[in-house]
Amino acid sequence: MTTSLLKRALTSEYLSFALRMYLGCFFIYATLRKIPNPAQFAEAIANYRVVPFIFVNVAAFILPWIEFVTGLFLIISFKPRSSAIVIGVLLIMFDVMIMINLYWGAPITCGCFDTASEPIGWKKAMENALMLVFCIQVYYCYQPVTLNKLKSLFGAGSPIRIAAESQRI
Repeated sequence: MTTSLLKRALTSEYLSFALRMYLGCFFIYATLRKIPNPAQFAEAIANYRVVPFIFVNVAAFILPWIEFVTGLFLIISFKPRSSAIVIGVLLIMFDVMIMINLYWGAPITCGCFDTASEPIGWKKAMENALMLVFCIQVYYCYQPVTLNKLKSLFGAGSPIRIAAESQRI
């Protein structure tokens, strides 16, 4: 009983909707300081000492736009599975870069939001891993949530409305 309930909850289209909104907003928010300040973001990328120097400026310009567009696509539900794959690949790439620098003992910041962001560490690696799980859920469980489905959740005859009306009696 509880395993089927847990499985239904984890594969729910409503959970997928919530995770899409979270990931989309997170990645759009992450680009707010990177897009107007590519030089600062280039410094953050260069601090990782993983990207060849010749590609640092190109990465600093292109990467925030990829994050912004895929985040936007998740929010507006345009190609959400493809966007989840792109974000998942980015998260894996970020985690690999963090792990390499943790191994080297480099005292750098993650560069997630701006140059004054938090230092890299296991906490940041686990956050990225959790968001990767969110991407996997969105990829496998995405169903378009239409306005009619949301209305039926709270509409007449819905379990939520019936329970609320029975409380009034």
